[in-house]
Formats: sequence, C-alpha cells, structure tokens
Amino acid sequence: MIVHNFDPVFIDFGIIEIRWYSLAYIFGILIGWLYGKRLLKKQLEKKLSDLYVLKYDDLVTYIIIGVILGGRLGYILFYNFDFYLGNFFEIFKIWKGGMSFHGGLIGVAISIILFSKKNNLKHYIYFDNISAVAPIGLLLGRISNFINGELYGIETQKPWGIIFPKIDNLVRHPSQIYEALLEGLILFIILNLIILFRKNKPGIISGIFLILYGSFRVICEKFREPDSHIGYIFQNYSVGTLLSFGMILFGVLFLVGIIYAKENR
Repeated sequence: MIVHNFDPVFIDFGIIEIRWYSLAYIFGILIGWLYGKRLLKKQLEKKLSDLYVLKYDDLVTYIIIGVILGGRLGYILFYNFDFYLGNFFEIFKIWKGGMSFHGGLIGVAISIILFSKKNNLKHYIYFDNISAVAPIGLLLGRISNFINGELYGIETQKPWGIIFPKIDNLVRHPSQIYEALLEGLILFIILNLIILFRKNKPGIISGIFLILYGSFRVICEKFREPDSHIGYIFQNYSVGTLLSFGMILFGVLFLVGIIYAKENR
C-alpha cells in the first residue's frame, strides 16, 4: 500500500505555475513531432517520404488545434454538457481541466483530413503515422494524471493499491498507471513493430490503433472510478467504456473496409 503525495505543480514562480500536466502535453507533442518525422521515412519510400516530411511541421499545428478543440468540446458534450450549458464562460478555462481523449481523436482526424486536402496529400498516410506516435502522448498524459491524483481507480485490496488522501482514505487501483502501460507503452510497441517489420497498406495501422486502444481502454475502465457527477451510464458501463465500444466497432469496420478495398483493386 502506497500513499499518494505527489505535487501536481512542477515549479511555482508565484505569479505562474508550471504543472506536470502541461509538461506532459508539451513533451508529448515535441517527442511525437520529432519521432513522427523519422517514422515517415520507415513508412514510405524516400521520394514520397520527403514530400510528407516536408509538410509535417505545418501538420503539427493543425493537430495541436484539433487536440485542444476536439478534446475540450468532447469533454463538454460527452461528460458535462449540463454544467457548461449553464456556465458558458467556463468552456474557455481549459487550465481547470476537462479534456476528452475521444473528442481529441475526432478533432485530430478532422484536422488531418483538412490539412491533407489542402495540400493534395493522402490522409491515410498521416493517420497511420499519428496513430503510431500518439501513444507517446498517452503515456505521458496518464502519468501526469497519476501525479495529479485524478482519474483514480476503484477500491482494491491488492498490495500495489494507492491511497489518494486528497480524495479519501480508501486503497484504490492506480488505474492511471494501468492506462499508461496499456494505452501508452504496449500500444506504442505493437504499432511500431508492425510498421518496422511489415509493409502495410495506408489505413491498416489506423484501424489497428482504434481496435487496440478501444480494447485497452475498456479493460482499464473496469478498474477506474467513474466521474462522480455521471457515474455508470448503463449497468456497470461508464461513458468512457461506451465510447470505447463505439471506437472498437468503428475500427473493425474501418479495417475491413481497407482490407476489402485492397482485395478488390
């Protein structure tokens, strides 16, 4: 049994604070940016990869906007619509927290499609690249969730259970760490091994990402305390679980569509 006593603030300058959560976003984007450009060279032949790498820096700007807008709007719509309906200006106070992965995913997908159309590029190539890079940010983000003492797990008697004293005195699953390992580290390893050791049609990696992330999230949600203002939506299923089921279904249909198109070319 471990008592959580981490400070969510990395450095406090008095007039401004630098939080671990902010650093997770910053380093997630920077590391993903650099690694993503290198990974494109593994995905594509040199002549084609040079073209996509050349546009990558501009793409990252689109993705940052997609993550922020999609993540925020997703949280408002999926998790706390009634509150923001009555407190409109709270929508803009992102520093208070309130971001949705599923919303961010939709935002990123839209931003990639818009960018690719504008530059006459194939969005499936960027889909696959970002899918393989995204677990880096997910890993860092979930670790920062743990440091913040948020998105904690349900009660447990396991010896690795954590007490979050700012919440209560119950011993809980460190569900943030489960998510960091499954949605971050393991997902990263699987997707990147597939890219490095197998030639894939554009879109395959994206479909696998949707299915695996959704599956890992469903598993982790079983150990995670649901949002206090929502609880379980249907029997013992949380909002995150239901959204992940939808993600898995869409991933299967997406992957089948890619494979079917390949077989009938």
